[in-house]
Amino acid sequence: MNNTFDLRLDTLRAAYTAGDTTPRQLFAELHDKAAALNPEFNLFIRLLTLQELEPYLTELDGKSPAELPLYGIPFAIKDNIDLAGIPTTAACPAFAYTPETSATIVEQLIALGAVPLGKTNLDQFATGLNGTRSPYGECRNSVHPDYPSGGSSAGSALAVALGVASFALGTDTAGSGRVPAALNNLVGLKPSKGLISTAGVVPACRTLDCVTYFTATAAEASQLLALTARLDPRDEYSRANPGWNDGSAFGQVTSFRFGVPKQLEFLGCPESPALFAATVKQLKAVGGEPVEIDFEPFLEAARLLYEGPWVAERYSVVGDLIEQQPDAVLPVIKAVLEKAPGITAVQLFRAQYRLQQLKAICDRIMAEVDCVLTPPYPRPVTLDELHAEPVKRNSDLGYYTNFMNMLDYAAVAVPAGFMGNGLPWGVTLFGRVFTDQYLLSLADALQRRTALSLIGGNALDGPAPTTPAHNDRARVVVCGAHLDGLPLNWQLKQRGGRLLESTRTSPDYRLYALAGGPPLRPGMVRVTEGGAAIEVEVWEIPSSEFGSFLTSIPAPLGLGKVQLADGRWETGFICEPYGLEGAQDISAFGGWRAYLKNRG
Repeated sequence: MNNTFDLRLDTLRAAYTAGDTTPRQLFAELHDKAAALNPEFNLFIRLLTLQELEPYLTELDGKSPAELPLYGIPFAIKDNIDLAGIPTTAACPAFAYTPETSATIVEQLIALGAVPLGKTNLDQFATGLNGTRSPYGECRNSVHPDYPSGGSSAGSALAVALGVASFALGTDTAGSGRVPAALNNLVGLKPSKGLISTAGVVPACRTLDCVTYFTATAAEASQLLALTARLDPRDEYSRANPGWNDGSAFGQVTSFRFGVPKQLEFLGCPESPALFAATVKQLKAVGGEPVEIDFEPFLEAARLLYEGPWVAERYSVVGDLIEQQPDAVLPVIKAVLEKAPGITAVQLFRAQYRLQQLKAICDRIMAEVDCVLTPPYPRPVTLDELHAEPVKRNSDLGYYTNFMNMLDYAAVAVPAGFMGNGLPWGVTLFGRVFTDQYLLSLADALQRRTALSLIGGNALDGPAPTTPAHNDRARVVVCGAHLDGLPLNWQLKQRGGRLLESTRTSPDYRLYALAGGPPLRPGMVRVTEGGAAIEVEVWEIPSSEFGSFLTSIPAPLGLGKVQLADGRWETGFICEPYGLEGAQDISAFGGWRAYLKNRG
């Protein structure tokens, strides 16, 4: 395999299947390439030797990509995530330990056939967003030498961007899986909290931490998430993945509403406003409707992370080391955590109360949109700026990221352009908890529209999804008493329902006023000939409420698939044929409202 830069999952599977390379051949090549890059980029703290790789490669002997979904796929591991038998340092030699077992996510990936190449560099104790806070050396940007890689998952992003890993594991507490993705032209998935196990991960803030994926494309992140989103008994913060967020939720998006902050901050950057505006246009072109939102509640939640007691949560991990061996921890890390010992329980509860108030406000905003679009940061900062003002400039990078886990949302960073100096520029799409696959669907649509990815248009030459994407909202087509303003519409609104559109069915239906009652009820049936287009409404309700709505529907009515005028099939009201006995055909009225009006 001559081009080790193109390590996409599907490309590598095809190469293995065709016999173009073998895992041993590939890993020998990748090991040499990584070793050559490391002195310049400091991406690996520990690159596994060929001898250390051999047991993983031996496990693949006699197997094939048809048996193992990630057969021979090279991946890198942020060095705050355990790999059995290899020291975990969290970028602090004095803290280092050698785990006997791997983190749950690493065990999962190895069982699926993936092979770890090594442990990657990071901002010490995952406290930073820039990649310069490590005794193992600064991580510079993969494209422009005057800029940082971003952090804290610095080396993980570089491993993918520099073409030595198909994907990499990072962590994200305040933006560490999104900022380096944007700076290196990558997709960075920050899943919903608890979706990927954090067992075997050195905590930053245990209640907020997430394991993340860096990939070239959103489609690859979707595949990895579908394979590894599992409830883990080892992790008390693990959460089950709802059915609406499994792999089948990744698909084609044709219409959606995306929030755009009214108050956008770019800290004087001359290029970022235009790049962001161009992305808004691209999302509109793939079916998006922009909606202005008040962003101040999100920003206030972000400020709580470092101004409030969550700094003490970080200190709970490293405080003993700071007190016993103060020189073992970098000065900038100590400066970030210095106020933690003085934080009181009273301050903690007050901050939690305020955060809950803000979440209630933000959740109401999020209920009205399918996602929110933000810049990744107001502007990129240079290495020189970070050296001169390490805390302030790091804080600048977290402006659009720090609130995400505080408010329990999912997010994905996706490439969106380049600045005039060639530095990559991205955006973040974030949404309600457990809408990860839907967000990745939107990211995929944006990537396909712009052809922006790690390896250009070639990364997007596969077929686009054809099945509809779905999120935590279920659509239902109503044709009678559930129409807006009619007697049973409250059953939808009580469940958080929202009217999406008024439309018609395809011309293949008959509408009847059913016998019996009261109440007066319609029944709609599909016919093979003599059909008509019937006026209907498409509503959206939370998926968690859909079951109770279904059980409230009396016979002979039920829910099935209804074809709309534009050819779409949606779940909607249908009538069992036996219910038409004695019914009046009212199709000529074109809809239930017209029938009621003319009936008097």
